[in-house]
Amino acid sequence: MQTHLIIGNIFSFMSAVCIAISVMQKSKKDSMFWQIWDAFFGSLATWVLSAYAALIISIASVIRNVLSYKDKLSKSVTFVIAISSIIVGAISNNIGIIGWLPIASVALYTVCVYWAKNDQQIRYAMFVNMVLWGTHNFYVQAYSGVVANISLCVWTAVQIVKHKK
Repeated sequence: MQTHLIIGNIFSFMSAVCIAISVMQKSKKDSMFWQIWDAFFGSLATWVLSAYAALIISIASVIRNVLSYKDKLSKSVTFVIAISSIIVGAISNNIGIIGWLPIASVALYTVCVYWAKNDQQIRYAMFVNMVLWGTHNFYVQAYSGVVANISLCVWTAVQIVKHKK
């Protein structure tokens, strides 16, 4: 296996650990803390794996998650992040239709993070997010990410059922 694939998969695994921890949290703020680290390690993974649209999306996710964590994610900021992520992601997309999956994921998740009133709504959005990223990760050979995305889909579904009110 090539060195960049090994390094990319290590970062992808670190990202997955953070997202797994995030779905276990009982508050939106605590979830966002771990999702900051998820997006940070995801940025490193996508950079190493040369998935540039996903890199832009991951960087936008770090910004979104920090703002959400600090309760600074306003309606206008949400709109700017979603639209700019779509535009810059589209420009930097170097892998065709698969490159659009992270773009769609971040746009959807950014809106959901803004409008989510509780951790359960975040979990639903996270499930969809994991399906989109899992498909992308398979294509860019981030195999630890694929395994993590599948595991996290199951884990998130369990957490959804566990925390159902």
